[in-house]
Amino acid sequence: MSLQQLREQRGAIAAKMRALTDKPTDKWNRDVDGPEWDKLLAELGDVDAAISRINTMNAVTAERLERDAIAGVAERVAHDKKSPAVLLFAKWLRGGDQALTAEDWVTYQKGITNTMSTTTGSQGGYTVQTDVAKVVLDALKAYGGMRAVADVFQTAQGNPLNYPTSDGTNETGEIVGQNTPANGQDITFGTLSLNVYKFSSKSVAVPFELLQDSSVDVEAFVLKRLTTRLGRITNTKFTVGAGDTSNEPNGVITAAPVGVTAANASSQVTAIVYDSLVDLQHSVDPAYRAGGNCKFMMHDLSVKVVRKIKDLQGRPIFVPGYEVGSPKGVPDSILGDPIQVNQDVAPMAASAKSIAYGDFSYYKIRDVMDVTMFRFTDSAYTKLGQVGFLAWMRSGGNLVDVGGAVKTFVNAAT
Repeated sequence: MSLQQLREQRGAIAAKMRALTDKPTDKWNRDVDGPEWDKLLAELGDVDAAISRINTMNAVTAERLERDAIAGVAERVAHDKKSPAVLLFAKWLRGGDQALTAEDWVTYQKGITNTMSTTTGSQGGYTVQTDVAKVVLDALKAYGGMRAVADVFQTAQGNPLNYPTSDGTNETGEIVGQNTPANGQDITFGTLSLNVYKFSSKSVAVPFELLQDSSVDVEAFVLKRLTTRLGRITNTKFTVGAGDTSNEPNGVITAAPVGVTAANASSQVTAIVYDSLVDLQHSVDPAYRAGGNCKFMMHDLSVKVVRKIKDLQGRPIFVPGYEVGSPKGVPDSILGDPIQVNQDVAPMAASAKSIAYGDFSYYKIRDVMDVTMFRFTDSAYTKLGQVGFLAWMRSGGNLVDVGGAVKTFVNAAT
């Protein structure tokens, strides 16, 4: 079955499931609709798995073909020009960092780490071509999910930035009698910092024979790989970073207070029950929930768990999305709120913070200018017949809210 046919089949199944969930409570028949839902859920899972396999296969195949094409060219160039450097690059392309031996790494790094200089004329200094790559910031949204839900903005400089905070959720007015003075209640303020940190993609050195002789776009392949590296490290830190004291962003899971801690019970060590999801949702103040921007965030393995949960009347709480990615598409949802998959959130396990819920726009991601791509042709690389590629970005993140816009669920310890 083709990918398009599978998508159409998924849409049809999702429509049937939504029709079941839209039934009024008094029309829901646990004995009839329950089994029908379970059947449709199983079918949906099979279709999703088939779609995922095809998408993964297509992505892996495309990258493998591109990588193998470049590696094949590299091996031919290495043979024709008797270039060990090109052969080493081909070896890295086929097997990644793990394919290189300790001796290979010494060869790779020789002459680079100790000879780069911006001030020593005899070493040539940097002759760096810099590309401000705004398109890279859009590509970073694909990794993990934090940029898809957070408030992302740019600043021209990376100087310290503090957000003023004030929690007025427990403040209230009063009734006073005639000729009675009003009482006073001062407003308290605080600050939360939003510092930035320097992220590196790690450098890649490409022999210039390959750049000259290859019929494929080696530079595009390398730059795509650098973007992937930045996307993964930043999403991890925006999710579970330990904060300024560890010289990294304060991740949303780290910063958010706990909304629900499951009582010790085997049913909630690697899973969650309906009541806990309801409690987590209501641990966030209605003022945030009324904004219509609240979401659940969890690992894909946790989504698999909650898809099977039903409420006390036997009605499913998971509603499948359809046409995901299209302008009119609707994401998967739980208890009426969308699900954001983030693979950097811990899967369900003993004492794990496995689910976050709330308005993630209160998590601020601050980028200083744009991602900067460097193409090195200075003496350190030239002596080895190479061109170096490296991506830098300065970014930071923090949950700048003290009223509880986001809360987390903690699995039972035992």
